Amino acid sequence: MAKKLTIAVLFFLVALLLIGCNDDEKDKESQKELDSASEAIETEDVKEEETEKVEEEVAASSLLLHAPAIPTTIDEMANQLPGLFAGADNIYDYADEIKQEFDKVGPLPENPTDEEYDQYLRYIYSLVAEDYPNPEDVIKQWQFASFGNPDLPDSRYHFKPNYNIEILLDASGSMANYAGSRTRMEIAKEAILQFVQKVPKEANVSLRVYGHEGTGADRDKELSCSTIEQVYGFAPYDEEKFKNALSEFEPAGWTPLAGALSAAKESMASFHTDDYTNLIYVVSDGIETCDGDPVAVAEELSQSDIQPIINIIGFQTDQEAQKQLQEIARVADGIYATANNQEELQAEFKRAEEVLEAWEKWKRDALKDVKAGQVDASFDIIAIHNKWSSITRRTMNNMWRLITQLDELEFITFEQRMELDARRKEIKDDIEELVRELRKNLEQMKAESFEEAQQQIEKIFQEQNS
Repeated sequence: MAKKLTIAVLFFLVALLLIGCNDDEKDKESQKELDSASEAIETEDVKEEETEKVEEEVAASSLLLHAPAIPTTIDEMANQLPGLFAGADNIYDYADEIKQEFDKVGPLPENPTDEEYDQYLRYIYSLVAEDYPNPEDVIKQWQFASFGNPDLPDSRYHFKPNYNIEILLDASGSMANYAGSRTRMEIAKEAILQFVQKVPKEANVSLRVYGHEGTGADRDKELSCSTIEQVYGFAPYDEEKFKNALSEFEPAGWTPLAGALSAAKESMASFHTDDYTNLIYVVSDGIETCDGDPVAVAEELSQSDIQPIINIIGFQTDQEAQKQLQEIARVADGIYATANNQEELQAEFKRAEEVLEAWEKWKRDALKDVKAGQVDASFDIIAIHNKWSSITRRTMNNMWRLITQLDELEFITFEQRMELDARRKEIKDDIEELVRELRKNLEQMKAESFEEAQQQIEKIFQEQNS
């Protein structure tokens, strides 16, 4: 505003000069006023430029200061969130995006301090960081695989006379996105169908969908958020009826996840945990968008009389959605798993199939199943160790490629590139040590938990025989 007023004054003075004042003294005075106005405008320009520069420096400093710390513990590794370039096959394909990101923070100073090097390296790591599978979920899966053992400390995992399975399927518009050659919804429907085909005939099955009405437009929000429908069950599996139910909906609108969990709680209210084993599976690719609080609802659900085991499967989720779904699983003491493709989604349902089979045969084959579970657990440990190793290797390679790209884009010098890489190698060594520590810890926990399970089963059999 001040600049506009100054320009207006300048134009006014020029107009006075053009009116034609011939007096030399007046001409000199007018010229002085004109020079003064011009100088004022130049001063205003300089101030604005200085202000903009300070604001840019503050923004850049904030980005660097608030970059997440590089993990130094297994827990921090398991809980880190993926960065902008997570899983990039070729970081050099993102030259424009990299330039855009580092234009925000600017180049490294000419003679960086240790702190400035560390801040810059943290920011680099945050951009290529990836999602590590959480070891706690693997441990919960071991307990899940021991389903039925009456000595398990969590009564939800004991066998009950009745069995209920409710599947909550996200049918919001994003489920129409492609995962390879097929949509997420097509893949989810196929995985669910394969799963329910193998449930015991005595089990009751329910399929509840949400977000399948309206569109993603604001005008349809109320309709989409309020439409949550149980399209099948609770009833034993009937192939024709279930297939018809799956064909009734397609991905369409918003994501009322909290509403879907509330509907499940209401419909299962009569299935008390003393008589029913209650399983809830949530398959979702996105975050709540209907102003609900799914975390709070999940916590209420877990503390209700039905005490369901809640399994959350995040299907091709982004960082924000993954964080919310993980929190839902945490407060409900449930199990969270990430599925990035059809094979991984089917694998999560496969775990449930194995548990359902165990429902029918646990007592008969208890000791044998414990030994088999120990073998499966060994494979689980190898799998998570290999995945952590693979993610670490890819992350470190992408860090090096990103550092190289910053040199080519002239955000750092060659000498700074070499120093950053030396520090990167130290980080690589530390994280690889954490991966080894993780495997060692899991091996120890496996030995202790399965030995205890075997002793418990033998004790039960001895009591029954006596």
